[in-house]
Amino acid sequence: MAEQQPEHGVDLDQNQFCCSVCLDLLKEPVTVPCGHSYCKSCIEDCWDQEVKKRRYSCPQCRETFSPRPVLKRNTMLAEVVEKLKKSSTQQPSPSLACAGPEDVVCDFCCGTRRNKATMSCLACLASYCPAHLEPHHSVPVLKKHRLVSATIPLQEKMCEKHNKLMEVYCRTDKKCICYLCVIDEHKSHNTVSSASERAEEQEQLIVSQKKVQQRFQEREQELKELLQALKDFKSSTQPARKTCDKIFDELICSIKKKRSLTKQLINAQQETASAQAEQLQLQLEEEISKMKRRDAELEQLSHTDDHIHFIQTFQSLSTFCESPDLPPVSVFYPQRSAFKPVTDCVSKLRKDIESLLEDTWPRISATVSNIDVVPPAPKTREEFLRYCRPLTLDRNSVSQYLSISQEHRRVTSSYYNNGYYGSSQKVIGQVLCSEGLSERCYWEVSWSGSTWSVAVSYKDSRTKDLEFGNDNKSWSLECSPNGYSFRHNNGSKAVSGPVSSPVGVYLDHKSGTLSFHNVSDTMTLLHREHVEFTQPLYPGLGLKNYGSQSKLSRYFAELIKLW
Repeated sequence: MAEQQPEHGVDLDQNQFCCSVCLDLLKEPVTVPCGHSYCKSCIEDCWDQEVKKRRYSCPQCRETFSPRPVLKRNTMLAEVVEKLKKSSTQQPSPSLACAGPEDVVCDFCCGTRRNKATMSCLACLASYCPAHLEPHHSVPVLKKHRLVSATIPLQEKMCEKHNKLMEVYCRTDKKCICYLCVIDEHKSHNTVSSASERAEEQEQLIVSQKKVQQRFQEREQELKELLQALKDFKSSTQPARKTCDKIFDELICSIKKKRSLTKQLINAQQETASAQAEQLQLQLEEEISKMKRRDAELEQLSHTDDHIHFIQTFQSLSTFCESPDLPPVSVFYPQRSAFKPVTDCVSKLRKDIESLLEDTWPRISATVSNIDVVPPAPKTREEFLRYCRPLTLDRNSVSQYLSISQEHRRVTSSYYNNGYYGSSQKVIGQVLCSEGLSERCYWEVSWSGSTWSVAVSYKDSRTKDLEFGNDNKSWSLECSPNGYSFRHNNGSKAVSGPVSSPVGVYLDHKSGTLSFHNVSDTMTLLHREHVEFTQPLYPGLGLKNYGSQSKLSRYFAELIKLW
């Protein structure tokens, strides 16, 4: 029984014989004046780092000693540890992680291998790994200490001036300070405890978190739509290629058929001409043979002595000479080729096709370039011009004070010409384009004098006397020598920017973007609207002025021809 009791005691108190520095069973144990025991090499290493301070502390209770205590081997403790090693299996050390470059290091780990701290004590002002933190869970006095997660080194939470924990927040300077700073340089400032500030900012954090989560959900939905759009885009690419291949194959096939037909026509014409020439050749050869025989008969007749026979025979022979069987044949001798007019026609066809391809290809190329899952916003004028398209003013929508010219692109005031000059009556005139826009489109408008409106509008419920921007179905930028203003739903807003002509308008119907730009070497944004358009938009031009101000017939606005 006497032999078993120590074993039982040692087995129960095994953790009490581990060095709190190396966390292993004590090796050559020594006891410091406060009563705590360590491996001699471990405590010596710790105190070697405190030589400059000339004050040596216990790693566990932080009691300081001066001068440096002389360490002697604790014989009894060494014997108990030795028996523990022999009589029982040594328990494994707590699972610890070495501190990395970004981690907070345990203040009690010595040597080159220092563990990662998991908690910091605001009372001890030290950070602990799980092993060295154990006393704070078992010692009653240490249990009262406030522990926080070791996210940043404690030194960053200390006031640089007073070396105290920054437990106060200065709302005036928006910074954390210590309690000594409150009675010093922050004496008259608005200060609260860090806990109070945390509670208030925690509420703001919750609001921000909700916004982030909402934005996150929106972005997730946008990503989902983008992936679906990309999938649809890829699925539409192959049919488009097949359709284009089919169209070009049909075009090439049609050209080949016409080439074959042209060759057949040339061959047929050659055969017809050859047949006609051969028939005429036979007739000519037959007539030549007849004429040779008559020539021989005439030669023979010229030598006869019988006058009566001569007269009778000559009359029949002379009748044949005066009435030939064939009319004179006129033969065409071409300088180069009889079919040169044909080759000229084919050459002209080639030039016409090449010219057509040259004129059509930029439109095809621009159309293909405009197809994009996420179209980039144009910035330069060249990029804007990729979206230009033909626009014409609609005569059926023009007001009585306006007239259209220049290939249905220019609108001019006819107010003065109609005899209203000198009147103080307010002049309002407008005209819409014939084309409704539901894609991306860009156009430019030049204007001269008075106040002109560059606008877009839904076509329904549009009357010639309703001013652009006075309803919720039209958007207008008023341009005058004095500046710009944007009008919509009977509201007006001043717009800053360089006042000059022309003005560029960019519409992205699908994304709901309408923007007006001053056109120069650099495109200057005047105004941008984000609207969920529900119908096609029709570009419009409008005039607003008082007739008595000047000769309105000199004023015009024009769609610049960009196509």
